[in-house]
Amino acid sequence: MGVGGHFWDLLKPHARFEGCNFLRNKTVAVDLSYWIVQQETAIKGYTRNPHIRLTFFRTINLFSKFGAYPVFVVDGTPSPLKSQARIVRFFRSSEYITSIPGSSYAILEELLELLGMPVLKAKSEAEALCAELNREGHVDACITADSDAFLYGAQCVIKRIQPNSKEPFECYHISDIEAGLGLKRKHLIAVSLLVGNDHDLNGITGIGLDTAVRFVKNFSENEILERLHEIAREDPVIQGNDDSVGKAVCSPAEKSPKPKCPHCSHCGHPGNKKAHLQLSCEYCNSTAGQSCWQKPVGFKCYCSSCDLDRKEKEKKKTKTWQIAVCRKIASQQNFPNEEIIQMYLRNNHGIDDDPYIGWASPQIEMLIDYLAYKQHWEPSYCRQRLLPMLSTIYLRHMASSPTNDLLYGQYEFHSIQRVKIRYGHEFYVVNWKKAASVCMDVVCTIPEGSDTQQESAELDESLDLLEETDVPYIHIDSGGCFLSTDEDIELVQKAFPQKAGQFLKEKELKDMKKSQRKKSNVASERTPENSESSAASRNVQLSITEFYRSSKAVCPNKLEETAENSRGSSKTKRTDTSPRFSKSVRRRLLFG
Repeated sequence: MGVGGHFWDLLKPHARFEGCNFLRNKTVAVDLSYWIVQQETAIKGYTRNPHIRLTFFRTINLFSKFGAYPVFVVDGTPSPLKSQARIVRFFRSSEYITSIPGSSYAILEELLELLGMPVLKAKSEAEALCAELNREGHVDACITADSDAFLYGAQCVIKRIQPNSKEPFECYHISDIEAGLGLKRKHLIAVSLLVGNDHDLNGITGIGLDTAVRFVKNFSENEILERLHEIAREDPVIQGNDDSVGKAVCSPAEKSPKPKCPHCSHCGHPGNKKAHLQLSCEYCNSTAGQSCWQKPVGFKCYCSSCDLDRKEKEKKKTKTWQIAVCRKIASQQNFPNEEIIQMYLRNNHGIDDDPYIGWASPQIEMLIDYLAYKQHWEPSYCRQRLLPMLSTIYLRHMASSPTNDLLYGQYEFHSIQRVKIRYGHEFYVVNWKKAASVCMDVVCTIPEGSDTQQESAELDESLDLLEETDVPYIHIDSGGCFLSTDEDIELVQKAFPQKAGQFLKEKELKDMKKSQRKKSNVASERTPENSESSAASRNVQLSITEFYRSSKAVCPNKLEETAENSRGSSKTKRTDTSPRFSKSVRRRLLFG
């Protein structure tokens, strides 16, 4: 997808690998078609409506775990050029055609609107509208795997996000590409015309990515596209231009370079052997009347004459290479395609000239009905998966304007349980308690059968490897029953600074007591007579020296008896745990 010739491999050395907090409080444009195609090709047939499931969980992850504000962009009517290229690609290699029916878009638009996410529709390509939003400052980054986004003017492209992994995600900035490769937007457009793209798969026959990059770097950004037109027309204007590839077309009247001065056959330096016998060689530092030094194998002279000769040879070689590239370009009919160039350079890629970007609260009850109908999910399962998103919205609201509102109209912030590290990222485990006013009116019951029913459903759909959010769970403590969720540390500190400060003080006291206890234990263990008794009293495993010291004191007969008893007990355990059922039956009993 995008520029041909393994274009992403060219850009990868200039990628930034960002962590979880890079997208926090940033607006990102999401190419929705990429998500759909990715999931359809990876797990098609394993789950019910994989594009709905993927979009649901990734949206919640992007909003709650990464703290981003996603703006979803869907494809419009594909251009005739891309339709032709898609047909050629299909008949060439029988690949999966990345076309998405309009019904899938309509279903996902309905889902995203129920989640309160903004959805924009492009005239043609979704990555084009994503790039336009990024270029004009409406969003901070684009999430797409289509390298065409750089040609449309994207400033920051995130190729891949893996929430359930410690690995950072790839992020590409156009400023890094310009600094590292010396290629700007129009340079990249020229490269795509030479090597091929989604709208012209062939490009120029015989020109690969390395050749194209080397060729376009000979021109400035303002002249590269015009130079391609001139070379394709074989315009005589390009001849004699010292700053362009037209210089490669050598003129017959061009002056030949000065002949190379003679060199000594013995030492290889300027002069000759006879002259070096009469007069000393200034490069060998030899004395007059003595022979100069014998030149070693592979010797190269670096005098001004040889340097000039090497430069002339390299220049001639470059001219020959440039002429060959120009001939390949001139041999291509209808090159460059002006329609493709204008498509990359134009600005209005969206249906609406002034799109509205805003986020609303999820329509929970309608969303539950939607997922029950489309995915056959239980209402309790839907509410459980939606809770991270609802808690993030609640904490953001409390951080901006504190009120007495409750989470989901039922739960109040109680305390911070602990710090949790998941996939290298730190979160607060927050305890939510049902408000007293709600408890008086409603009796909360936890369904027992729904969990097992949903566990079997999760096992059936475990092959899709989708990024499900960390599931909220019930936490029973001495103070009562709580609902625990994983929340961003900074967001919790802004929303409830007093609770966060209290937790940090308690944590500091616990760490201090723990360190003091550890120091006292180390001091007591330094005495060898107390080390064994103290370890046994604390039920701690002994060190290897203490273990052998204590075991040497035991009588050998007692050791044999204990060994026989242990063998007998292990045999009885094996006989007791011998399977009465086959392995397949036990697996079905265990996993339902």
